Amino acid sequence: MSWNILGSIAVWTAVGAVLLFLLMYIDSLFTKYKDITEIKAGNNAVATRLVMKLFAQGYILSVAIGTSWSLGEAVLVSVVSFVILLILELIVRFLLKKMMGLDLDEGTKQGQIGYGLLGGALQIVGALIISASL
Repeated sequence: MSWNILGSIAVWTAVGAVLLFLLMYIDSLFTKYKDITEIKAGNNAVATRLVMKLFAQGYILSVAIGTSWSLGEAVLVSVVSFVILLILELIVRFLLKKMMGLDLDEGTKQGQIGYGLLGGALQIVGALIISASL
């Protein structure tokens, strides 16, 4: 393995980590609670959902990196995929609340692990579907 490849790995990893942090931060602005505050308070539902969201975003990023010819393309694909996933999640959360009376944000904030699992599963399934198209 050459120094050039090692350098590329370091740069792609650093950019991926920064992008993942930014996307997770933006995602947290769309919830009705503060992820880290709730986790510090022992809310396992929020922790579960956050871990699943992190996995989903990381998976999209890994597929984007693996299928892109350049770092800029990978970042663009990741951001567009994030926006698509965010829109899909907002639509599904709205439909669940209106049609079934299931408020994922409120249930997760209250520490109901099933709500956190469902919210996280929506992220993972969305990531798998989006990644299949990359």
